[in-house]
Amino acid sequence: MTTFANGDVPSQSPSPVLVTGGSGYLGTHLIVALLRGGRDVRATVRSTAREAEIREAVRRGGADDAGLELVAADLSADDGWAAAVAGCAEVHHVASPIPYAQPKDPDELIVPAREGTLRVLRAARDAGARRVVLTSSFAAIGYTPKPGAEYTEDDWTDPDTPGLAPYPRSKAIAERAAWDFMRDEGGKTELVVVNPTFILGPTLTTAAGSSTQLIKAMLEGTMSVAPRQRFGVADVRDVADLHVRVMDTPEAAGKRFLALADGPALSYLEVAEVLRRRLGARGERTPTEEAPGNEPPRPIIHNDRAKGLGWRPRAAETTIVDTAESLFSLGLVNEPR
Repeated sequence: MTTFANGDVPSQSPSPVLVTGGSGYLGTHLIVALLRGGRDVRATVRSTAREAEIREAVRRGGADDAGLELVAADLSADDGWAAAVAGCAEVHHVASPIPYAQPKDPDELIVPAREGTLRVLRAARDAGARRVVLTSSFAAIGYTPKPGAEYTEDDWTDPDTPGLAPYPRSKAIAERAAWDFMRDEGGKTELVVVNPTFILGPTLTTAAGSSTQLIKAMLEGTMSVAPRQRFGVADVRDVADLHVRVMDTPEAAGKRFLALADGPALSYLEVAEVLRRRLGARGERTPTEEAPGNEPPRPIIHNDRAKGLGWRPRAAETTIVDTAESLFSLGLVNEPR
């Protein structure tokens, strides 16, 4: 039985829950949330060679891994997906490529993101799953400029926006493809989409992912000048919680949900200022200046729809500090001398 953070207990199916991308930053947190809620979890990984490491990460998150089954399935191939989804009424599709640097060829991201998403949706439909919750991104919502820079779930990034980087283009294309597929070929399977802003928060794995790499670069002083960007922050634990909530809420079917912390969008420089103020000497290597350029718009991003489900995100400052603390505790950032 799943129990939400506020104590609510929704009705649940007894079948195992499938989580794709079980070795990832969000995937491990989602597995923990489901296991701690009393659900059995089947998680896909590209190779089961990392099984011991993944189970250790789940235990690090405070969950008993006895209810976890790991199976091999790759988003680039059909092999293994029918077996992975078999018997699962609920599918969380979390796996997606997130690069630390943008590739020169956009198709390196676009093709696997789109085709991998369709592969999972097709397998879920064929297995008779009742609902798929897809992790998309704010990149699929707010990367096409608009007056006032104010965004809700009704907004879409236009993949043909001039100068759009491959990652947001891939997220917009993959999510559009998902909605189109479910409308035309989804059968009785329902789709819900979670659109997080920039995900931070403590990592459960011993490898820093693309988003935590940026905090690591700040803390170690390898990012000497902060990029000139403005963005929303979402806590990885809160995104996992929202995944569970929208899976268990009947009226969430067919909707998108923006996930972000309360408060204004931040800049990298403001993130660095939080780290210096809260970490003292351990944050002294963070950047103190911003790259030159024009002041970019500070987006106004609404999370009212998610909060209508009783979802209560952490403060962005808490998320930023907890990210740093986890990197230090796992030895992923060298302490200042």
